[in-house]
Amino acid sequence: MDSISIDGFDTGRFEAGRTRLASLAYRMLGSAADAEDAVQDAFLHWQAADRQRIRVPEAWLTKVVTHLCIDRLRSAQARRERAAGAWLPEPLLDGDPMLGPADTFEQRESVSLAVLTLMERLSPLERAVYLLREAFSYSHAEIAEILDVSESASQQHLHRARSRVTAARRRGGEVDPASARRLVEEFFDAASSGRTERLVALLTDDVTAVSDGAGLSERLLRFDTPRRVAAVARGGFRPSPAKRRLAGGTPAVHTARVNGAPAILFTLGDQVIGAVTFDIAGGRIATVRGIAAPTRLVRLNAAWRRQEPGTPLVARW
Repeated sequence: MDSISIDGFDTGRFEAGRTRLASLAYRMLGSAADAEDAVQDAFLHWQAADRQRIRVPEAWLTKVVTHLCIDRLRSAQARRERAAGAWLPEPLLDGDPMLGPADTFEQRESVSLAVLTLMERLSPLERAVYLLREAFSYSHAEIAEILDVSESASQQHLHRARSRVTAARRRGGEVDPASARRLVEEFFDAASSGRTERLVALLTDDVTAVSDGAGLSERLLRFDTPRRVAAVARGGFRPSPAKRRLAGGTPAVHTARVNGAPAILFTLGDQVIGAVTFDIAGGRIATVRGIAAPTRLVRLNAAWRRQEPGTPLVARW
């Protein structure tokens, strides 16, 4: 086999695993753009390596991508971005390959916006161990090899990570999509019509809301208590001429699934200009996230344009 054929064969081996590597990187970093960069960096490492000496390409590439992600999380730039109070996980439309694997509850949960947010409480090593074990089912022996740690250290990192994630996450397991959609539609109807008491009844007692201020705020806006969240939702979801001017037109409103959870999308033509996602616990809304910064919606927009949108919840908001 000549060098051109070998390069083509080796590139094919890399491309065969690209989606899995991107899924791992997205879970590690919470950003599709950063995940794509990490995978591309891994490809450059792959090209520069003596590939004839790599016995198991999948394991080798998993190790490279994991370490690239850990380096990014430890970088001064990442620490500044996350400490600045403006970081949110990047939302992805359900069906995006970067959300896989999704065969088990643990795999689906690991890519939820709730758990991606909780990942910020873990050290980079704890995050890597947790995801390699929970989302990708690697053994502790394999994780030890990937991270250059002992098996006992891997077990300790997993124990600490599970404890922190379990202590912070909501209980209740998965929510039926049809029930979730009905709840979100009721929330939208109550918010857009200004029915505060009905809104409050749809929220958990410890509800929280996070927003990037329609993409205009340098820091995230945070709200708690049902009354405050209801007031913010009522103000944000009621249409007005000023909001249409800010949006650049009259948006349509669609329901969707984002990172496995119900969401409301505001669209102009084939462009998503805002996404509101919901975490549900015990039949009520526990978390609301409003995301409108264009940089956070790049990949979601690309996925939205590739599909045929269904009937909107509201054709002209």
